[in-house]
Amino acid sequence: MARYYDVHPDNPQRRAIGQVVALIRDGGLIAYPTDSCFALGCQIGNRDGLDRIRAIRRLDDRHHFTLVCSDFAQLGKLVQISNSSFRMIKSATPGSYTFILPASKDVPRRLLHPKKKTVGVRIPAHTVAQALLTELGEPLLSSTLLLPDEEVPMTRGWEIRDRLDNALDAVLDSAECGTEPTTVIDLSGDEPELVRRGAGDPSRFE
Repeated sequence: MARYYDVHPDNPQRRAIGQVVALIRDGGLIAYPTDSCFALGCQIGNRDGLDRIRAIRRLDDRHHFTLVCSDFAQLGKLVQISNSSFRMIKSATPGSYTFILPASKDVPRRLLHPKKKTVGVRIPAHTVAQALLTELGEPLLSSTLLLPDEEVPMTRGWEIRDRLDNALDAVLDSAECGTEPTTVIDLSGDEPELVRRGAGDPSRFE
């Protein structure tokens, strides 16, 4: 049964954030709000958490997982960034964008696209997500909470708890959450490629 934490959107209670982080460090899988929509999250090295995300979303091995970071310094350790990509990412973060880039050696191989050896990275502009990442002190392995055969991601914490109660360890809710997935930009090639049009304005990359 998933624990439910309802925190203030602007001043999330530190005790609640600490309890959620403890669950993550203990191998838990959570649902948490971002500036785009709710996401599933666990530690990068959590193999069971990764398998549980795949099962909930019915994902194959070609899916790009996202490493959600608190800041640019943290993001820069996970991917290889050219000078031009650096400028583009820096100007668009924090925000509702996911960037696909070649992964560094710090990223486990099981998280990479099997052929491209790339991974998604992002920095959310969401107070509760940032509080969670700051307390954790490391990126979260994440995926948009979009259930199979559904076109719209889940955006209500209470609904997530009711529908996925036995599949999650905790739901972190703040009643403030985006309603669209991130805009996904592939920066692993010579030119930026728009993979998915979402909450972030893609015009700066077109």
